[in-house]
Amino acid sequence: MSTTTIRLEDDLKERVSEAAARAGKTSHAFIRDAIAESVAQAEFDAEMDQICEERWAEFLKTGEAISLDEVETYLDAKLAGRPAPLPVPRKILE
Repeated sequence: MSTTTIRLEDDLKERVSEAAARAGKTSHAFIRDAIAESVAQAEFDAEMDQICEERWAEFLKTGEAISLDEVETYLDAKLAGRPAPLPVPRKILE
């Protein structure tokens, strides 16, 4: 494990201390957890961006998509526990 030093303005340091106390944590644990959450969110965002780019490229290549109405109908049925056929992509770009 390595050590990293950060500089915080006095008011932010106080806010961190108060928030950590409310959470039942030390300031160190609070900051470490906040950094871990921020990194996890950044990694998730990057993964979602990559998935969106891949799906957009596939859409541009095929021109096929499923309408929002069909997706909503499918999801409503599944959430209600009813069987539902998977919607079929249709060409919408020529």
